[in-house]
Amino acid sequence: MGMAQTALRKFARLYALEKQFKGLTIEQRYLLRLEKSKPLLEDLKQWCDNNLTKTAKDSAIGKAIRYTINQWDSLTRYIDDGNIQIDNNAAERHIKPFVIGRKNWLFNQTPRGANASALLYSLVQTAVANNLEPFDYLKYLLTARPKLGRHYKPEALDQFLPWNLTEKIKPLK
Repeated sequence: MGMAQTALRKFARLYALEKQFKGLTIEQRYLLRLEKSKPLLEDLKQWCDNNLTKTAKDSAIGKAIRYTINQWDSLTRYIDDGNIQIDNNAAERHIKPFVIGRKNWLFNQTPRGANASALLYSLVQTAVANNLEPFDYLKYLLTARPKLGRHYKPEALDQFLPWNLTEKIKPLK
């Protein structure tokens, strides 16, 4: 088996464990990661260290090994917190339509218009990520928020966070 296939299998084992841990509490996921994932990560690190000098710097596998070693702390941060995902794929999925639509938004005309578009997009994607119907979430925000008036404490905005509104707004279909 080649080096790339070996590396992919090591990562696949970590993702397989994460799939098993889905639906567990944050604490349960944390403890299982320490027990099961941490040894696999230690094995992966050892493998990378052992193979670093066996690969050409400019080869794809050489670059991948160097990247893994250089980003080790960031790549393994999830092990110390059951609330952190193994990767940022969910965030990237939510950003992708925005990146694709970027050309359409060239016509925002002003930086202020671009900021408004980004804000609206962020609100819609946050609603979707929290399984709320975006139209209903925006409607609620636009009717309830003005009732706070102009002077309020920042924590007063917590009531508008999507995870605090699951009882008031219908779920995404």
